[in-house]
Amino acid sequence: MTLTLTAAEQVLADNFAPWVLDLGLTVESVESADGQEAVLRLPWSDRLAREGGGLSGQALMAAADTATVLAVAAARGGFVPMTTVQQSISFQRAVVGADVLVRARLTKAGKRMAFADITMTAEGTEEVAAHATAVYALLG
Repeated sequence: MTLTLTAAEQVLADNFAPWVLDLGLTVESVESADGQEAVLRLPWSDRLAREGGGLSGQALMAAADTATVLAVAAARGGFVPMTTVQQSISFQRAVVGADVLVRARLTKAGKRMAFADITMTAEGTEEVAAHATAVYALLG
C-alpha cells in the first residue's frame, strides 16, 4: 500500500504534539518503492533562530525525528505506533534565512526496528547543513 502525499500530511497532522506542528513542517514527498523516504520542509522563521541568527539545533532535531516517522509510515503504507530509540545529529553549517529540506531515508526497515539516515539542506543548495541518524522501535 502506497502512502499518498495527502495521507502523509494527515499522519503529520494527527500524530504529533502541538509544539511540533507549530514548526510549520510540510510534506514535500514520500516514497515507498525500494527506497522508503520522506522529504519535509521546515520553513524559515525568526522564532526558530538562535542567538546569531542561525536556525536552532532543537528545531532541526525535531524536524529530523518527524521526517523519520513519515519515512516509516511510507514504508508501512500508513502510520503505525513507534518510538524513537536513538537519534544522533551533526551540525555542519548554519542555516540563515532559508527553508530547510529534511530528507529521511530508511536504511533498514524490519518488523520491529527501523534505521534512518537524515540529511538537512538549506533550500537552493546541496550543501548539508546537518546530518542525523535515527533508530525507531516499531510497536505495532
